[in-house]
Amino acid sequence: MTIVEHIATAADLELLPDDGFRYELVRGEVRKMTPAGNEHGKIAMSVAWRLAQHVEAHGLGAVYAAETGFRLTSDPDTVRAPDAAFVCQARLDAVGVVAGYWPGAPDLVVEVVSPGDRYGEVAEKVADWLAAGTQMVVVVEPQQRTVAVHRTAGGVDVLREGDVLEGGEVVPGWEVAVAALFA
Repeated sequence: MTIVEHIATAADLELLPDDGFRYELVRGEVRKMTPAGNEHGKIAMSVAWRLAQHVEAHGLGAVYAAETGFRLTSDPDTVRAPDAAFVCQARLDAVGVVAGYWPGAPDLVVEVVSPGDRYGEVAEKVADWLAAGTQMVVVVEPQQRTVAVHRTAGGVDVLREGDVLEGGEVVPGWEVAVAALFA
């Protein structure tokens, strides 16, 4: 006898009841995400707010909050929800209005590491984002007070409190002092 395990889809994920938790779909597996703690939420909002101000002031595109799902792969489906994300205006114009999850990866992703996150989980998220086409993944590590910047070109830059996080070609002109993210 063969037992077939159900592989969840993006459509299944959209139908989950609102139970106060966030969920991601990773290669057909639904994963429950623990609600963010105080420091995590504060840092995520600080990054998103600073990013949104710059993006709006310069008409660069759109910034998305933590509840937003991005469909990275299909069959099996992967839908991830970063702490903050940016999609450039040219891609917004090309795709148009989207019902449901954004079809593809954002240009920039911000992930804030929570105390309960395991290194392997964070590394898996970074790999998924980059493989799907995200150009820049910013991983904020509150306990270490560092920011790791991963790019599709490869390599990782680790920034400390005296450094400045820059958007480079992904978000032109955006700069924020790393220390300000932990204030």
